[in-house]
Amino acid sequence: MDEIDESEYPPFDGVEPYGTVRSIDAERAHRKRMCAIGYRIFAAQRWGQLGDGHISARDPEFTDHFWLLDWGVPFGEATVGRLVLVGPDGEVKDAEGNPTGAVNTAGYNIHAPILAARPDAVSAAHTHTQFGTPWSANVEPFRALSQESCAFVLDQSIFDDEEVEVLSVDGGKRIAAALGDAKLCILRNHGPLTVGRTVEAAVAWFVMAERVAEVHVKAPDGRAISDEAAEIAASTLAPEISGWRVFQWLQRSLVSDPSVVD
Repeated sequence: MDEIDESEYPPFDGVEPYGTVRSIDAERAHRKRMCAIGYRIFAAQRWGQLGDGHISARDPEFTDHFWLLDWGVPFGEATVGRLVLVGPDGEVKDAEGNPTGAVNTAGYNIHAPILAARPDAVSAAHTHTQFGTPWSANVEPFRALSQESCAFVLDQSIFDDEEVEVLSVDGGKRIAAALGDAKLCILRNHGPLTVGRTVEAAVAWFVMAERVAEVHVKAPDGRAISDEAAEIAASTLAPEISGWRVFQWLQRSLVSDPSVVD
C-alpha cells in the first residue's frame, strides 16, 4: 500500500511530523516515550488489568533489543523510567547494559521472534480485550463490516494454534510466521496482535482492531461492503501514516497530560 503524502494533512500542534529523522539518542527517547504513552492509552481502555499484554519498542541502536514495561507495573503507571531493555537472550537490562528489572515472559516469547522476523517493524502490541479475544475464538478474519475494518481486510493473518500461553520462543516464532508481512494477526482464542513501523502505529492499529472486533461480535452476520469499496477505503485508512495519526487523536483524548510519562 502506497504511503499518504503528509503534506496533504494539516499538522498536529506541537507534534513532530510523521517520518521525522532523529539522532539515535533522540529516537530512543521518542520511542520509549510513545511506548509509555501507549500503555497509558491501553489503561484508559481498561486493558491489562489482569497483568496481560505488552507493547514493545525496538531500540534504534541495539536493534535486536527492545523496550517493554517492567514486570508488575500497572499500565496506568507506565513511565519512560519504568521501561526495561530486553536483549535477544531474554536478559533484562537498562540503557547502559546493566541487568535490572524483570519482564513478562510471554512478552519476550512473543515480541522477540516477531521483531527478529520483521526488521521493518519498530513495535508490536497485544493484550486481551472485551471483543478481540472473543472474536478470535471464531478463527475467522475480519470482513469489511465497518469503515475501520478496511484498514485490515487486505492486511491481516490468522494464527490457528492452541498455544495461548506462549510458554516458549518457538510459540512466538510460529506467531511470527503466521503474521508474515501483515500488520494484524488474529491469535486463535487469544486476541489481536498488531505491528507498526512506529510505536504510534502499532498502538493505534491495536485500538482500531478492537473497534473492528466489536462490530464483528455485535453484528456477526452483517452485510459487508464490496471488495472494490473496501480497497478505496483502504487507500486512506491502511497506510502507516494513518495509524500514526490515529495515535495522535488517542493520546490527546485519553492521555491529556502526556508529561506524566516523563
